Amino acid sequence: MNITLNYLFDPLCGWCYGISPAFSALANASEQVHIKLLPTGLFSGAGSRAMNEEFAAFAWSNDQRIASLTGQPFSEQYRHSVLADHQQRFDSSLPTIVLTAVALTQPEKELEMLKAIQKLRYVEGRNVTDRATLEQALHTLELSDAVALLDSPELHKANQQRLEQAQNLMQEFAARGVPSLIAESKGRRVQLSTADFYADSQALLRQLKAL
Repeated sequence: MNITLNYLFDPLCGWCYGISPAFSALANASEQVHIKLLPTGLFSGAGSRAMNEEFAAFAWSNDQRIASLTGQPFSEQYRHSVLADHQQRFDSSLPTIVLTAVALTQPEKELEMLKAIQKLRYVEGRNVTDRATLEQALHTLELSDAVALLDSPELHKANQQRLEQAQNLMQEFAARGVPSLIAESKGRRVQLSTADFYADSQALLRQLKAL
């Protein structure tokens, strides 16, 4: 099995957080699968929005469904410090750029950084749209080269290229949202069904082996 797994995601996507145990299981079980992270920009730019009571209630309800399916924690601290903070926009632009900075400097740590962002938000209730919070996380993971890159023009260019690549894949496979997974091997590309991955962290590995 020698597969590139294109992972279309957004760092503020609760379902992407819910599917993360499947990637942990995959990383522990196989060294023959290369996970390529491709942020789609779903909740950045025109996809961002202000936080208000109605949207916060919708998000919390959706989060509870994810928690029941996956066992992933969504803390009360997240509910009160993130969802109830109506000054904090629902905008994934900055965490997406930070992940691209990691991809350019230490790509083998990008998935680890994504998981760190998700933990900061959903467990610790931190504001991951705040630069200082993200820079602290980068330093904690010894990703200082990514911090140094944050204001560089080439970073924003590379970020835009990644967004376009992800969006092109979504259009090609008529993907309806994130997370979406497209496996690639020997010139063949297949979109995987993610429905089973939430309740069964081993399902992703089984589906890849079956290709």
